[in-house]
Amino acid sequence: MRFLIVTGMSGSGKSKAMDALEDLGFYCIDNVPPSLLKEFVHLFTVRPGAAEKVAIGMDVRGGDLYKDLSVSLRALHDDEVDYRILFLDCEDAVLLNRYKETRRKHPLLDSCNGMLADAIVTERSLISPVRDYADYFIDTSQMTAGELKEQITSLFLKRPRKGMNVLCVSFGAKYGVFSYADCCFDVRCLPNPYYVEALRDKTGLDDEVYEYVFHSDEAIELRDRLLSLFDFLLPLYMKEGKSQVVLAFCCTGGKHRSVSFARAAAEHLSAAGYDVTVNHRDVNK
Repeated sequence: MRFLIVTGMSGSGKSKAMDALEDLGFYCIDNVPPSLLKEFVHLFTVRPGAAEKVAIGMDVRGGDLYKDLSVSLRALHDDEVDYRILFLDCEDAVLLNRYKETRRKHPLLDSCNGMLADAIVTERSLISPVRDYADYFIDTSQMTAGELKEQITSLFLKRPRKGMNVLCVSFGAKYGVFSYADCCFDVRCLPNPYYVEALRDKTGLDDEVYEYVFHSDEAIELRDRLLSLFDFLLPLYMKEGKSQVVLAFCCTGGKHRSVSFARAAAEHLSAAGYDVTVNHRDVNK
């Protein structure tokens, strides 16, 4: 991959993502009009000694110009340009709070008569077609700036050993769903370590909890069946050209069972040669 197009919802952290990419050696440029994307890429392609890795930030500040992005992406595909799309998203309620806290102005606020909620809904409808093209997704709803930088680094610092990054996520159902998983597995069917007093304040990152979760025949069989499923599915995703697959595991609080299963999946897939990133979303709550 030489060209990375960074797009997504305003307020989702695209500027922070571009900063992280710049630290990784990408030549970064923001606010490229979609209609000029092909010409911009061509400039870097024909010039000798041009940057080897280029990140291009694009958002709806161009208004209706953003609608041209799908056309420009198809043109790049037809020209066999080696590019990927990183799409950042965030829950609407979190975006509302971020704009209120920072007092920044949403780029579509004026066209929506000053109604921030309407601006967010309008933007989501504008960018939804591009989301279907995306190779990488990051939901920043529960992320700090540091966590976003860490995930960007894990995605783009090194080349995946099998050409694909696998993100293993654990989360607690009581804190809301993880909306961008390719596969999501609810492991609340297993005994909860929370009700064991000695384990309550520990997590699935602690060996005592991990061993407790997998002490039963049912848990071991569920784990083994899931790992076998992943061994079957991931090569199929790779065959279809996916660059990232998100596997999510859910329990009640996101501290014990889901963390243990995400840990088991990450260890297995890493040993199988995949480039694995782990995000325990709610483990510290």
